[in-house]
Amino acid sequence: MPALLELADVTVCFGGLTAVDRVSFEVAAGEVCALIGPNGAGKSTLFNAVAGNAAIASGRILLRGDPIHHLMPHTVSARGVRRTFQNGGLFAHLTALENVLVGLHAQVESGFFGLLLGAARSRRAEAAATRRARELLALMEVDPPLLLLDEPAVGLAPPMREKLGQIIRRLAKERGIGIVLIEHAIELVMTVSDRVVVLNYGRKVADAAPDEVRADKKVLEAYLGHA
Repeated sequence: MPALLELADVTVCFGGLTAVDRVSFEVAAGEVCALIGPNGAGKSTLFNAVAGNAAIASGRILLRGDPIHHLMPHTVSARGVRRTFQNGGLFAHLTALENVLVGLHAQVESGFFGLLLGAARSRRAEAAATRRARELLALMEVDPPLLLLDEPAVGLAPPMREKLGQIIRRLAKERGIGIVLIEHAIELVMTVSDRVVVLNYGRKVADAAPDEVRADKKVLEAYLGHA
């Protein structure tokens, strides 16, 4: 059986800059794989390549054995790849449904923001937008095969980080979701990950279990400048 996600010699270039340099690794269903490295190491660029937001110069990206590196982002998402971003951009004073409604504002009438404030101009528009928002929320209950989590612990206090780690482990182990995690909270990485891939200057310098990576001289050099 092929790996859930396979990256084979993936290279991403921007002009004369090689942001990701021949990176290869695999992620199995039900596995948590952390992708770490110093700022500018190429982590988010690699996420963008998997999600279809960045073109690769060479190499292959396969999902369940099928190439996806030539697909548009919406098609990659439809295949079952879900990606979060560093800034969730939610409105804290709104409910989950209302946050989704805000995201739909461009698809309904110009008086839409009045709907959120209770001054509805069009009951038909209100009903249609609400139905669509509920459909999108229901869709989130359908487990994707692959989750790309980009720094999900940013701004979280230690107790919430621990709770987040528990959720990540449950998604992987109980639901069989493959998870690739970019995270600077190293203790969270070491707690939840089955494997850790380390990038430095766009190249993979380590790919092993958390305890092995923690003791790897190349990793220490990447983060500290010395072993």
